[in-house]
This record gives sequence, structure tokens and C-alpha cells, in this order.
Amino acid sequence: MAHPPFRAFPSIAAWFAMAILLALPFRAHAESREELNADVHEAVQKLYHTSSAAQELAGKAAGMLVFPKVLKAGFVIGGEYGEGALLIHGRTVAYYNIAAASIGFQLGVQEKSVAILFMTPESLAKFRASEGWKAGVDGSVAIATLGTGKTIDTNTAQKPIIGFVYSNKGLMYNLTLEGAKITRIDK
Repeated sequence: MAHPPFRAFPSIAAWFAMAILLALPFRAHAESREELNADVHEAVQKLYHTSSAAQELAGKAAGMLVFPKVLKAGFVIGGEYGEGALLIHGRTVAYYNIAAASIGFQLGVQEKSVAILFMTPESLAKFRASEGWKAGVDGSVAIATLGTGKTIDTNTAQKPIIGFVYSNKGLMYNLTLEGAKITRIDK
């Protein structure tokens, strides 16, 4: 008995998605320490240009984790990966990667920047002490969105961990970092 032609689709999609997922880390981390530091600095400047409220909050933060290029790709199964740096008082103190996987309708490739502000010394210390920090499990990240007058919601501004997801077009909406795993790396 012959199998219908569509039965091959899931295995083709799975192989394609696996190839994308495996390629993401290589494409996203080919930078040297100096290149990554330059990209982090540029991403911080883009964030500040996007939102003066973000710049104000960053000035009050105990630490700022910046991923300048987080690549997301998918074909039914998707994944994302990026590398960045933890800044304390504007200085790089450690390097990290961010990785996540997803299942559902998705097709294509997207690049975004992510900045996570640790507003309290306690939230920063808990993050730094972790072996692999998972957003939503080890700490809840309030994603900032701009309201009228380009201000950030006052409830969000009072959270211990605030995340910004943005691109060259400004802040991105309806996104989450839930389930993303952040791990310290050597550079």
C-alpha cells in the first residue's frame, strides 16, 4: 500500500528545522570578544535611541544583560540563539548566550536585540549565581512596552527584572522571553 505524499512532509520539515537549529549557534557566535563588545555597545545605543525611558531605567539598574543579535529561525520547529554581555556600571563583567526552542506555525528568520535590566542587587546576584538561568522559572521578566508619550508602564518600571526586545524599527510588541535559557560562556 502506497503512503500518501504528504506523509513525507513532517520528516522533511523536521530535518530542515534541525539544520536551522544547529546552524544558529555557529552563525550567532562567530564573533571575537572585541566584536561582541562593540556590538553590545551599539545595541545599548540603539535601545537608548529607541526609548529615553529605557535609558533612564538602565541608569538605575544594578546590571544590564545585552544580546545584540538574537537570531530566530523556524520551519514548524524553531529556535533562537544569541550571545551577549553583562554590564555593571557600563563595564563588561561576563559573557552569556541565550537559547530557546519553539513549536508551532513559524517560517523564516528574524534578528532582534534583547536587553534585560536587573533593577535590584538581589535579582542580579541570583542571576549571576545560577548555572543556567531560565526566564520565567528562575526569574520573571517584565517585557517593557511603550505607552502614550513613549513612557513605560509604571507597573513594569517597578519590577525587579525588565526586558526590552527591539530591532532597528524600535521596540517589538507581544514577545516573551519565557522559556529562554541564559548560560554563562567563556570568550
